[in-house]
Amino acid sequence: MNKVPMTVAGEQGLRKELEHLKSVERPQVINAIAEAREHGDLKENAEYHAAREQQGFIEGRIQEIEGKLSASQVIDVTKLPKTGKVIFGVTVELINLQDDEEVRYRIVGEDEADIKEGRISVTSPIARALIGKEEGDTVLVRTPGGDVEYEIAGVEHL
Repeated sequence: MNKVPMTVAGEQGLRKELEHLKSVERPQVINAIAEAREHGDLKENAEYHAAREQQGFIEGRIQEIEGKLSASQVIDVTKLPKTGKVIFGVTVELINLQDDEEVRYRIVGEDEADIKEGRISVTSPIARALIGKEEGDTVLVRTPGGDVEYEIAGVEHL
């Protein structure tokens, strides 16, 4: 089984969601099913079918999270030596060489990625182009909108 890289924060978020699903959501849906059963005929009972469907979603998500956690390799970038090299988990400050716009991205696992929060997936085109490069390097990123050239202004282990 392939190990999936994940930050410490990403692992904590998944564990928190898993705990919430098991301790809050699952008992609520079990109670909803029990209550719907009391209403009588199950064939025509929309509440029962809705609760069973919700139960299926919850159980599926629980299995998905447990699978991700079992296949994860948690990487704490703060414990790695600071070499100025772009690796998984670091925060990278980039300067777009076409328009001098500065952007900051943190390279994280696929499940943690959220571009609005400045977190990009390790499998994204920009992260793949950055991995292995060093501070001061110029990187050409091939995007659907065309090629973009960045300079790596800084690499931080946050």
